[in-house]
Amino acid sequence: MEVQPKVTGRSEELALLGGRPVFVQTAEKVEDDRWRQMTEEEAQLAYDMTLRNEISGGTPTVRQVEEDFAKFCRTKHCMSVCNGSAALYCAYFGVGLGPGDEIICPTYTWICTAGPALLLGARPVFCEIDPTTLLADPEDIRRRITPRTKAIVVVHLWGWVCDMDAVMAIGREHGIPVIEDCSHAHGAKYRGQPVGSIGDVGAFSLQGSKPVSAGEAGMVVGNNSEYFERAVLVSQVNRMGGLDLVTERYQDYQPLGLGMKFRSHPLGVGIAGVQLKRLTELNEGRRRWVETIEGGLADVPGLSPLRRYEGAEPAGFYGFPVIHHPEQMGGLSTERFVEALKAEGVRANLSGYGLLHRLLLFEKGFDIFTRERGPLCGDYPGYKEGDLPVSEEVHKRIVFLPARTDPVEGLAEQHLAAIHKVAAAGDRLAAAAG
Repeated sequence: MEVQPKVTGRSEELALLGGRPVFVQTAEKVEDDRWRQMTEEEAQLAYDMTLRNEISGGTPTVRQVEEDFAKFCRTKHCMSVCNGSAALYCAYFGVGLGPGDEIICPTYTWICTAGPALLLGARPVFCEIDPTTLLADPEDIRRRITPRTKAIVVVHLWGWVCDMDAVMAIGREHGIPVIEDCSHAHGAKYRGQPVGSIGDVGAFSLQGSKPVSAGEAGMVVGNNSEYFERAVLVSQVNRMGGLDLVTERYQDYQPLGLGMKFRSHPLGVGIAGVQLKRLTELNEGRRRWVETIEGGLADVPGLSPLRRYEGAEPAGFYGFPVIHHPEQMGGLSTERFVEALKAEGVRANLSGYGLLHRLLLFEKGFDIFTRERGPLCGDYPGYKEGDLPVSEEVHKRIVFLPARTDPVEGLAEQHLAAIHKVAAAGDRLAAAAG
């Protein structure tokens, strides 16, 4: 990475308009972060497990990592599965979600939050996000409850934590179980309690780019034994006995359960166990970076950090979004703002995920099981633009800044210099764009 002199204000022309950039990234890969996701320790463990033939089922390493993960989440139960989508499927099945039911889900999340519900015959009902947090709006959740609502799923998106007091109060008031999708938020807490342990069931993704990675795997955690044992029943063929079911209810169905296998690969789970030990260090580094950048944006008109709920402690930091306000930056569009940041050396991007209600699948519906059967046909009304106006409006103004764990010296200052430079010239850049 070639570092150019620090520049702020209007003294230098914008790189997008022919001036000199604040700094230059000289490679497509990220070369400004000294953190390495995989180390020799993970490689050695996978080697040793292979020689021990720990390559299938509930091996000693898998059992130990599940125990460690449960302790980490402060839950009674933990089960590894093949990915985060499977974890959510098991969680939904665990709470009894099924044909004809509805599950309330934020529209701003990855499709895998909603997709498993469809395969259980349940219909996702999308709710608005709070425009200052980008997380599910509890009041809109409340408005969308019907007699068919049998579950609520909230997503601690990008590592920021939902208003769990409000969400749990709604769930308890209506007798509706709450599932936490913690795929981005490894190590996050709410009022000192780890995410995943607050709702009725927690689901984690351990996909290759997640803070704790197994390559492909997921975790189901919780304190409700009935929900957990149902999750075991639907996913752990030939391994049910090894999970030590704590009640007698399903003992007669061991070891085959419902004949479904969502088991994780032991090598991946072993790797995740090593990564779990490094999570505190990762979160400390990313938190320093985020707080440094957010602090440096305090005097930048037109950029707002995400609001945090009282008692929320974000972690994982799978993404680093901020909210852009074009009217406070001389009318500079969000797209042009991101383009200008990239020209100055900052690898910024737009929005991250689309809104689920805009997908053709949910806009028009789909005959999932053929012959007009399934949750997205029959009386399914579909969605149209304008159905979730708050989410639609803020979504076009989300900007993602780079998230770093162990940045090279001076990198945060370079990023802030570039942001200040673009923001100070917003009106001129907007005028140049016509």
